[in-house]
Amino acid sequence: MENGQLQGTVLDENRCETNKAVLQGVVLTELRFSHKSYGESFYLFEVGIGRKSGYRDEIKVVISERLIWDICINIGMRVKIEGQIRTYNEETEGKSRLNIVVFARGIESIPDTDNDENYIYLEGFLCKSPIRRTSPLGRELCDIMLAVNRMYNKSDYIPCIAWGRNATYAGGLEVGTKLSIMGRIQSREYKKRDADGNIIGRIAYEVSILKIEE
Repeated sequence: MENGQLQGTVLDENRCETNKAVLQGVVLTELRFSHKSYGESFYLFEVGIGRKSGYRDEIKVVISERLIWDICINIGMRVKIEGQIRTYNEETEGKSRLNIVVFARGIESIPDTDNDENYIYLEGFLCKSPIRRTSPLGRELCDIMLAVNRMYNKSDYIPCIAWGRNATYAGGLEVGTKLSIMGRIQSREYKKRDADGNIIGRIAYEVSILKIEE
């Protein structure tokens, strides 16, 4: 699942990494096989991470069999995951759809008393023109797409959303601008009408921006 298939507190602490994810939450699903690459099997599961508002983000995680050979991932256990955001295109109903996961580089079981954590740091280039809009409650938003380079001349294309003053700032950026972003990965439910006119539920994943710098 290559591309096209498949807390720190300040930006300066992460300059050596262009894509960093740290999640702490509860396992929501059993492991299920995802794909195999160069003889190595990878599995997919979901982690629930609470927000202060009470809403729970449900994030997809892909992990190698070589990271979990000595740990049993069970529903309800609390885990800490360190890794990177990865994107890939998935064929659904004859259409290509961007899928977003956290690719785990490390995992450990944590006590039930540890707080939930959802921390993302990205450094990349604005690859599409920003889209400014207003929420139903009148709050200013801005959608941007960030291209983050990784090894073997590949890139991940990560949708991000800015709010308020960050949205005003992001809306004035030009394609090609290099950006550093700190935020959280979130899941968002929405409804869409299919070709037959039926309303179906979907889940979108994006990085909610807390801090943005050129």
